Order: sequence, then C-alpha cells, then structure tokens
Amino acid sequence: MELVQRKEWNRQHKDLNEIIGKLGEHSRAVEQFLALHEWLYPEEMSGCGFLTYEDGVLEGLEERTFRAYPAPTPDTENSIAWHLWHLTRVEDMTMNLLVAGGRQVLYEGSWPERLGISFEHSGNAMGKKEIAELSAGIRREELRAYRIAVGRQTRRIIASLEPGAFREKVWPERIERLFDEGAVLPEARWIADYWAKKTLGGLVLMPATRHHLVHLNRCAQIKQRLQGGRGKGGILCGWTGC
Repeated sequence: MELVQRKEWNRQHKDLNEIIGKLGEHSRAVEQFLALHEWLYPEEMSGCGFLTYEDGVLEGLEERTFRAYPAPTPDTENSIAWHLWHLTRVEDMTMNLLVAGGRQVLYEGSWPERLGISFEHSGNAMGKKEIAELSAGIRREELRAYRIAVGRQTRRIIASLEPGAFREKVWPERIERLFDEGAVLPEARWIADYWAKKTLGGLVLMPATRHHLVHLNRCAQIKQRLQGGRGKGGILCGWTGC
C-alpha cells in the first residue's frame, strides 16, 4: 500500500463518513465500503485482482515473526497472530450479531476446532498467558480461511442493507448477546458499551474498516522490526496515521 494509495484510502474513508447516514447516498456508501474493505483482506477474499494491504503484510512473513510474543515494538506487545485473530473476531461479532442480528461465522463450519484454540471472545482484556498460548497454537492457514469467510459474509450483509439502515442504533438485546455467547468478556464490558453508542454506520466505519487498518499497521511494524525491508506492496511500516 503505497503512500498515494494510503492517502486515497483515507480520503475515501472520510467521504464514507460524510455520506453513510444520508438516505440518498445509500448505494454509493455501500459501494464505497466494499472498495475500502477489500484492501484490508487477502486478494482471495474479494477477488479484487490487486495486491492488498494484508497481502503485502503477509508476503514473506516468517513463522517466527507471525508468532513472536511479546512483539518488540513500541505500539504493541501482541503478536501478528493475535492481531489478525482479534480484528477478525471483532468484525465477525459486530457485523453478524450487532448489524445483522444473525449467527457468527465462528460457529459455522466448526471454526474453533479448526483454528486449534480455545478462545472465542474478542481478545479485549486478554491476559498475557492467554495471548502467548494463542500466538503459539493458532493454525495459521485456518486463521486465513476464517478471515476470508468473515470478510465475505460482511460484504453480503452490508450489500443487503436497505436505505436508512446505517442510521439505526444498535439494538440493546444484540449487545447482550455478546455476553450470552461469550463474544466479549465481562471485564471488557467497555467495548460493548462503546459499540452500543454507535449506529450501524458507525460500526461500518470502525470495526469493519479503520479497526483493520490500525491492526494491520501494527502487524507491518512487527514484520519490519523482525525481518526488515518493505517487501511487496510498498508497505511503509512506520506509518501510524490511521
């Protein structure tokens, strides 16, 4: 993701922020979201036909770098494995539970068993021992497959929303489902309270887009610190303007 691409992504995200609540701009908002979203996943997820930000982060990523915990960077100690799992879980629960009122992708296709971990919550308020366990044990290719499944489901959900949906508030009963299903730990109630104040459009603007950018950038920083270089995709790992 070259500098000019990053600037354009941010410009389009700002534009999305301005139009997402406007009834007459619903179709354009959906189209804009889909264009922004595909940058944040492997190319395989959307079939976009170009090297995405995540492709660039993962290209040449060594196993030791993927699992390194604590990570030797100033912004985060968490591993790349944890960051990719966390941002995927957050999108899964916010889009499927809070936006669609449906079933999480995690529980379709035996994903907990396939991922090889016992953690099903968002990762907020997660202890160091658990982060170390997840970082060492999660199955990398299954994590990639889970991410692709979540990304594709999100795109189906957003494309199916009717005009005006982005202006709706999150239903309180859906917030409680986060706790009923163990998606959010009781000690991480703050993140659920934060989501509860959002409209559906607000969830699209953060968990489904900018949240990914923040964590992918941290992954890129870890990769540069441990492996050096830029690699394909022109990733400048020192970029923190997200």
